[in-house]
Amino acid sequence: MYIPQHFRLEDRAQISEFVAQAGAADLITFDGTELTATLLPVIWDQGGNGNGDGEGYGRLLGHIALANPQWKTAQPGVPALAIVHGPQAYVTPSWYAAKREHGRVVPTWNYVTVHFTGPVTFHRDPEWLRGFVTRLTGKYENARQHPWYVTDAPPAYVDGQLRGIVGVELTVTRVEAKAKLSQNRSAADQAGTIAGLRGEGDPASAEIADLMARREAEAETAGQDSR
Repeated sequence: MYIPQHFRLEDRAQISEFVAQAGAADLITFDGTELTATLLPVIWDQGGNGNGDGEGYGRLLGHIALANPQWKTAQPGVPALAIVHGPQAYVTPSWYAAKREHGRVVPTWNYVTVHFTGPVTFHRDPEWLRGFVTRLTGKYENARQHPWYVTDAPPAYVDGQLRGIVGVELTVTRVEAKAKLSQNRSAADQAGTIAGLRGEGDPASAEIADLMARREAEAETAGQDSR
């Protein structure tokens, strides 16, 4: 992924939070002729010490339908790519102070995304699948007033459902994270963009505005701490 230095996101905690909130990824594999993609819910199971090897980056776990041929056609030895998408929004130059000052401005697009790269393994083992779906449903159910558990369904029914899916395990060898949040603009342009995005009235624009404001606050705090 092309990442100019000022848009590079390297804080592991922030990347982890982003992936956990996004909850899904596009799994992209190569079948020998063309690329194949499937959107699937994922859990980033991190491990190791984060030094950049496969163990340090852990595994990205998910599942796809048994009827989906992707698990059969993914070429061995060819790394897979999983793309986690975040909020995104159009940015008009009309929000920039620079437009009023000199007019040398153009529209852009702000967004956050994380790319995971590495070899992928597919699992048919029922216990592997049971463990993963239990963990995945727990992520979304445990905080509910009346959570649903895998064990709430009849065992024979669950066994049948597990036979209809295939587990996905991407051993992560590279993590690339990009947060394009107008870091290359002046403070005045960023402030105008935040205000403009919050006035758009859609959730994605509001999310981008919040991320920009959070980044600015963190940068200001870091600057004060270094004095």
